[in-house]
Amino acid sequence: MDEDQRIGIINRAKDFFREKIVLSHITGGIERASHLSEYNINPFLYKYLANFLRGNSSPRSIAEALVYPRLLGASITTTFGMQVQTLIGVLFEGLGSAIPGIDIEFIDITDGNKKYCQLKAGPNTINHHDVETVFGHFQSTINIARTNRLPIGINDMIVGVVYGEPAELSSHYKRVNVRYPVYIGQEFWHRLTGSETFYLDLITAFGEVALEVDASSQLEEAIVALTIDIEQSLGTN
Repeated sequence: MDEDQRIGIINRAKDFFREKIVLSHITGGIERASHLSEYNINPFLYKYLANFLRGNSSPRSIAEALVYPRLLGASITTTFGMQVQTLIGVLFEGLGSAIPGIDIEFIDITDGNKKYCQLKAGPNTINHHDVETVFGHFQSTINIARTNRLPIGINDMIVGVVYGEPAELSSHYKRVNVRYPVYIGQEFWHRLTGSETFYLDLITAFGEVALEVDASSQLEEAIVALTIDIEQSLGTN
């Protein structure tokens, strides 16, 4: 990857972040966060969380205790996770796979072998059942390769985790890694692009887009709307 290619990919990454992540977060995410029906409220905890945050359990404080973790945590994390495969497709055209259970196929720059990759967002994004699903998909791919006499080794079946550090990988990923390689963050992007700095370049690019964003007024609107909903639905004072 030469410098012009790197710049082109980074610019596409910025456009993707603006259009698929930021826009979805500000529009759909804030709209959903404005309605009490969108929350699974724990009746034992919501007043405690409001008091923990603001020192009182007024409808406004309850709304803030619900909205902040929703929009600053779960909502954006879910949006990003759902867009991971699309992100790779936008940045690197032609890497998609027609094999069931395989997200992308690419030539690993470090060993020259073709990799068959399942994409995951972050280091804590699979559960126990997902591990068995990964094993099943990879074994099916190996069986297909054997039937068609294609040279696919076990180490060519990989899980690519888009962000994070090896030490952050959950126990479920570690189970996968016993049988199939799991590459996370910097190492994954290095194998994909050939650049040891591309992961940090991508983080910087998304950070530059973040500086363009100010959704404080929309956030306030969501809190006000949810406060009214709470007053009408919970009768809290």
